[in-house]
Amino acid sequence: MRFDVITLFPELFEAHLKHGITRRAFDSGAVQVQLWSLREHADDAYRRVDDRPYGGGPGMVMLVEPLQRALAAVRAQRTEPELPVLHFSPAGRRLDQALVREFAAGPGAVLLCGRYEGVDQRFVDAHVTHEISLGDFVLSGGELPALALLDAVARLMPGVLSQPSHQQDSFSDGLLEGPQYSRPELWQGPDGLVPVPPLLLSGHHAQVARWRRERSLELTARRRPDLIAAARSAGRLDAADERYLRSLGL
Repeated sequence: MRFDVITLFPELFEAHLKHGITRRAFDSGAVQVQLWSLREHADDAYRRVDDRPYGGGPGMVMLVEPLQRALAAVRAQRTEPELPVLHFSPAGRRLDQALVREFAAGPGAVLLCGRYEGVDQRFVDAHVTHEISLGDFVLSGGELPALALLDAVARLMPGVLSQPSHQQDSFSDGLLEGPQYSRPELWQGPDGLVPVPPLLLSGHHAQVARWRRERSLELTARRRPDLIAAARSAGRLDAADERYLRSLGL
């Protein structure tokens, strides 16, 4: 798959593509990333890509014409007739693991990284197929959300992580992942020695799996009860899960 990123700051992506475990997806070509500098598609000597908003108000708005030219350049290199165009905006659908899996199974997309007060709405209306938000807060631009999407997609590619690893991630089955432990077995904490839960050292794989499931259920029920409700509606909780939740009074 290939992601074409239209941005004012292509240099922000370079380190991410070269470091960390997800670089395996980029190095292998499983996920291709093409960076497009928006200023290269300006048509004046100042390479201007923004201007004051009509109607007044603070800030600047990204101009429709440089964006149109940049998108046309992308499409000239792509053969897909209905390539998704993503705009990162607080007004968009919140990015979740289900949406990440959807993009991980597709051909890629064009990622539009807005800046300033936003993008001329005419471009959004004409070309954007998905508006996506990371949450109920405002960032300086779309580069960080684009990086988040690229990272989330890359780690689902074969050979990037061991297969069970991403299957046990938070949200892989609609629940939060429970706590994890590693060496040493006894850690000298500020209030004394803290052991690893003994069951994790027992070698009883079925019991360990159940313990992890119950920790996941408890954490999710206490912090994200909406996810428990969704899991119930989707039939992802079995009788043992429900008994455990009732024992917690949740």
